[in-house]
Amino acid sequence: MKPNESALLQASRGRAIKRRRSVWERIHIDPWLLGLLLVLLASGLVVLYSASGQRLAVVEGQVMRFGVALSAMVVLAQLSPITLYRWSLPLYLAGLAMLVAVEIMGDIGMGAQRWLVIPGVVRFQPSELMKLAMPMMVAAYLHRRPLPPGLKDILICAVILAVPVVLIAKQPDLGTSLLVASAAVFVLLMAGLSWRLIGCLAVLAAAALPLLWLNMHAYQRQRVLTFLNPESDPLGAGWNIIQSTTAIGSGGIGGKGWTQGTQSQLEFLPERHTDFIVAVLGEEFGLVGMLLILVLYLMIVMRGLIIANRAQDTYGRLVAGSITLTFFIYLFVNVGMVSGILPVVGVPLPLVSFGGTSSVTLLAGFGILMSIHSHRRLLPR
Repeated sequence: MKPNESALLQASRGRAIKRRRSVWERIHIDPWLLGLLLVLLASGLVVLYSASGQRLAVVEGQVMRFGVALSAMVVLAQLSPITLYRWSLPLYLAGLAMLVAVEIMGDIGMGAQRWLVIPGVVRFQPSELMKLAMPMMVAAYLHRRPLPPGLKDILICAVILAVPVVLIAKQPDLGTSLLVASAAVFVLLMAGLSWRLIGCLAVLAAAALPLLWLNMHAYQRQRVLTFLNPESDPLGAGWNIIQSTTAIGSGGIGGKGWTQGTQSQLEFLPERHTDFIVAVLGEEFGLVGMLLILVLYLMIVMRGLIIANRAQDTYGRLVAGSITLTFFIYLFVNVGMVSGILPVVGVPLPLVSFGGTSSVTLLAGFGILMSIHSHRRLLPR
């Protein structure tokens, strides 16, 4: 081959590679993150089919929810970080207004007042919106201020955090209130909060535990006591933890096989298609299956942190880091409570447990990450 022909061939290949890359750039989608999420969603459907008692209708419903959630992800990925920045305050205020509406006229289910209902259209939890609005609002506030934040800015952020967290805790929904609070805390940590101040806040939080205990509902206190000693009420409050740990332990290294679990298929395991779906995974796929799914989760977290690290502005870095770390907290809390190392707080396994609002919120968050990664624009200073 002649030198000029070789150069033309290399140039043609270079243009082809550039065209392939530009497709993802034009639609503002990160292919690595999308691929990992699709594998997780597919794995979740496999586990859900077994956990639901091989009910295909449940899986079909989840597929429809994933379709809505993926659409929300793609739509948010098209918005520039500047647009997201400008929407931060309106979104936060809208979330607060809906939380107040829940307090006044929210729909009650399973003893909790957490939902708003638009008759004939949708029933949703406004608290889920705050999982995105909270980090966006705190990051927007800190964007124009010198970092690390001073005491005044920290106090203002604490007020921004406290109002929705108190409203969510009153529903009552301790798990979601902790996740919303953690989203704001992660923004402050990413903003460079000093270790001395972190230590002081940790001491204050520890000192406030007795006050928290006094203000907890009776069932929440029972969950803590059950966590400390599940065998104290093996047929009552301790049943969930005992059955979930039994299911995970009985799976051994390789598991009993898909749809072959006894604790789950014989309905000893409660909430097996929602909060305790990890126990089904452990029983049927064993330690190997659990490790594989955990590695997949950690790869998603790593990709999110890479996007946060590459963000070209303070707002993008803080929001991307907070959303990613909150996703990790979802995973940590769910696996921890199902395996008995944390109290049960009603946090689902992200993108695997059955549910619609949570899936939409999580994938919408990843849409924000893709926006931050693909647009690469500095916010106005």
